Amino acid sequence: MAKKSIIRKIFEMLLIIGAALILIIAAVAYFSTDGLSQFGAKPDGRWLERAKQSSHFNGEKFVNSMPTNLSFGYEDYKKMLSKWFSGGENREPQKNIEVVDLDSSAIESFSESDINIVWLGHSSILLEIENIRILIDPVWSERCSPFGFMGPKRFFPVPIELEQLPHIDAVLISHDHYDHLDKDAVVTLAKTGVPFYVPLGVGAHLDKWGIDESQIIEFDWWDSHSLKIDSLEIIATPGRHFSGRRLFSSTNSTLWVTWVIKSSNRSIFFCGDTGPFPGFKEIGEKYGPFDLTFMKIGAYNDDQWPEIHLTPEQAIEAHKDLNGKKLIPIHWGTFNLAFHSWFEPAERLVNAADKNGVELIIPRPGQILQLSSPPPLDYWWREYK
Repeated sequence: MAKKSIIRKIFEMLLIIGAALILIIAAVAYFSTDGLSQFGAKPDGRWLERAKQSSHFNGEKFVNSMPTNLSFGYEDYKKMLSKWFSGGENREPQKNIEVVDLDSSAIESFSESDINIVWLGHSSILLEIENIRILIDPVWSERCSPFGFMGPKRFFPVPIELEQLPHIDAVLISHDHYDHLDKDAVVTLAKTGVPFYVPLGVGAHLDKWGIDESQIIEFDWWDSHSLKIDSLEIIATPGRHFSGRRLFSSTNSTLWVTWVIKSSNRSIFFCGDTGPFPGFKEIGEKYGPFDLTFMKIGAYNDDQWPEIHLTPEQAIEAHKDLNGKKLIPIHWGTFNLAFHSWFEPAERLVNAADKNGVELIIPRPGQILQLSSPPPLDYWWREYK
């Protein structure tokens, strides 16, 4: 028994040392390049002054509306590393996932009388409503990481090159994590003059990257902004999460939001990255019912971060609290970010939706959908299990 305990401790120590060496090597290689700018900037000056006006800023950082455990100690890291190296899940597809190739002409021919939707992968959505074209959490990089040579790598390419996109009217960012805020995509999009709608503090990142302040509109929870002479309203609504792009500092120096997109007769909800919280009911009461919800279903870990990431079953409950009609899952099937099989979120979602009578749309990457006439439920991920 003592021998097994010693072996286990040696194994755990090797895991810690190995992870530390990987971080050191990555840091040395990365800091020797121009990569530091990927980290963005901690809000100061005018960006910090705006943050200080928020009732969700405690003088040092942003806080959730309810107690949320964000601590991650030695034992947590040990458990995580053990799972990372020894888990038996199928965290990546066994063959390449095919995408539906997009081109600008297909996007420009969207139906003007409908809500048009394209899932580009993970949480990246191309949406057109009331003839207004919106990109949400656009991530085009091969890896969602500050390091171009390491970190979670996409399972499939984005269905259209960023430079091939037609005119975009607005870009919405939910928070500053690498799988939602992609510096290279933002810098490329900014050259078109598109406005960026971002949570408080995120403007400091964009400012650091050279985006003109006139293109940056920051939001606190419940702030709203109208597009194109009041034909569409964008509202930043609460979530339960955290923020930060640096390895060891600046956590929660920027805000995280969910988004409501509302016209005179249609409403859409985008959950970004969030855990379970009672705020979904309040959002539903204020702005529902929602014709469509985009709900996060992947990258959960019931043992270590249950308060900041929804499970598929919790996504269904949140959708019901929001008074949603149709649900499209996001935050899954694109990057290896958690200790579950890559297809598990979709399977769990389908089971939970069936039990609760929730109508699902699960698009293939790049597939163009019209909300009024969605296709039958497509179990496409099973082709790649």
